[in-house]
Order: sequence, then C-alpha cells, then structure tokens
Amino acid sequence: MDFIAHAQKTLTIEQNGIAAISQQLDDTFNTAIQALLDAIDRNGKIVIAGVGKNWHIGNKIAATLNSTGSPAAVMHPIEAMHGDFGLLSDSDILIAMSYSGASEEITALLPPVKRRNIPIIALTADADSPLARHSDLILNINVPEEACPFNMAPTASTTASLALGDALAMVLLHARGFQLEDYAQRHPGGAIGRTLLLSVRDIMRTQKNFAAISTGQPIREAILAMTAAKSGSVAVLDAHQKLLGILTDGDLRRHLIETPDLLEKSVDTIMTPNPITLTPEMLAVDVLKLYETHNIDDLIVVDDQDHALGSVDIQDMPKLKII
Repeated sequence: MDFIAHAQKTLTIEQNGIAAISQQLDDTFNTAIQALLDAIDRNGKIVIAGVGKNWHIGNKIAATLNSTGSPAAVMHPIEAMHGDFGLLSDSDILIAMSYSGASEEITALLPPVKRRNIPIIALTADADSPLARHSDLILNINVPEEACPFNMAPTASTTASLALGDALAMVLLHARGFQLEDYAQRHPGGAIGRTLLLSVRDIMRTQKNFAAISTGQPIREAILAMTAAKSGSVAVLDAHQKLLGILTDGDLRRHLIETPDLLEKSVDTIMTPNPITLTPEMLAVDVLKLYETHNIDDLIVVDDQDHALGSVDIQDMPKLKII
C-alpha cells in the first residue's frame, strides 16, 4: 500500500471541499457578517451549537472568535435542553451547525430559540432541511465528497466548516478594526502578548547585571565588566554617565588577532560610538524589530538626556519567553 498516495488523496479531497465552500459564498455571507456585527454591537455574543464532530469544530471556531475580539460561546444542544439554554441571551446570535440539517438534537433546539427572536445562522449542506427552514440565514457547507472511502466519517465537510468559521472570524476581525495590540491583550501569557505588553523597563538589565565602564579605560577592564555582568556588551560612559559608545564581544573577537596588545588599549579605540539606543517606554516588540533590522544583539537603554540606565541583550529574550 502506498501510504503517501492515500494521504495525498485525502488532502486533495479536503482541499476541494474548502474550494467548494469558497466558490459557494454569496451575498448571504455579507448579510451573516452584518448580523454577527449587530449582535456584538448590542453587547451580545456569538453562540455556536453542534453535536458530534461539529461540537468539536464549534469549540475551535468559538476559541478563534474570542481570541480575535468577537465574544463567543459554545452550547451543546442536549445540555441546552436541560438547563444550559440559559447561556443564550436575547442579544445573542446563534450559529447552528449540521451538515444534513436534520440532526434531531439541533432541530429540537430551534423552536425555543425562535420564540425568543434570537437570529439563527445555519451552517448546512441542505437548503431544504429542517435546520435551514428554521434559520434566518443559510451558509452552504456542501462539499463534493468526504475523504472517508465509505463517505460516512465527516472529514472534508468538517474541515471545510472549520475553514468557514475561520473566514467568519477573520472578516469580523477586519470589520471591527481589531489590532495587534488588541490581540496581545487577549494573550497575556503568550509570546505575542509579552512582546506587545512588556516595556523595555520591564526587561532591561540594571545594576550589577548592566556592564558599564568609563571612557579611557583599558579594554581589559571592559572584558572584566562584561564577565562580571555575564553580558555580551559593555556601555562606555563619560564622567556624567552619558552614553558615548558600546563595545561588544563581537568587536573584541574581530580585533583580537590583528591587535596583539589589544587588552591595554583604550576602550574608545574599538567601541562603536553613538550606538542605537532604547528608551524605557519602548515595547519589547520594538526591540525585536531593531534586532532584526540592524542585525545586532545588544542595545543600551538611555533617558532623554542620554544617561545610560541599563541594557537589553538578545540572549535574555528566550528566558523571558519573548522569542
């Protein structure tokens, strides 16, 4: 058996399913987006209902919606009929998922939803199904075939439904003007959140962890300062603690072979004068951009008078879980 060929066949079928749903989009999709926006504007949420595989797909769609600024929840149709119906408020909108549109669990849920005048968006492949007839809007999720050889196990259909859910979430994100900073607020524990929420003040090295020496000192002293601070660079300061330059371990390596008496020379002879600097209020994301743009590993933090306050070393970023 050619396992790769079978896997590729499955992936092709699922790709075709997504393509089919994409081609089936029409003005109903625009109307559905507006209905979802209206629900959010009235402080409602998007409630998703489905059973079987659709229950799991619904959970993922709701998670994506929540993480991108559209309040969402998942309601299991069976549990809803035994108390969880209280999850649904009058300002909400319901997305009901059933490929056949005839799932008994889903259809039993629809009448009490309709009695409360809560809008229903159906994700179904059958426009004449009970789900479709009870819904205000229908999004067609019909796919040419399932990847299952018996055409039984939901495969292409659930993949396509998941992709459609992503499409809804991404269009809502764009329509609501959701920004990267908003995403960070919802992911404070993740690398993106930390990068956007942490400032240079939060991550910079200070005091004994900040390597600094005075101008005119021998390079030997610079090495000792870097070693003591376990730093890849040292800041060179004038008598008023203002930054004059930076010396990195890379600078030392580049000059060591060609300059035999390097250790006794003044640090000023090989330092980089007027280096790129940071301010305490800058965000970690700005630091990462500077690292990438200028291909550097060490940056000095200064105040508005150019007094050196500390440093940020790229080697600290993984420990802070920023990169």
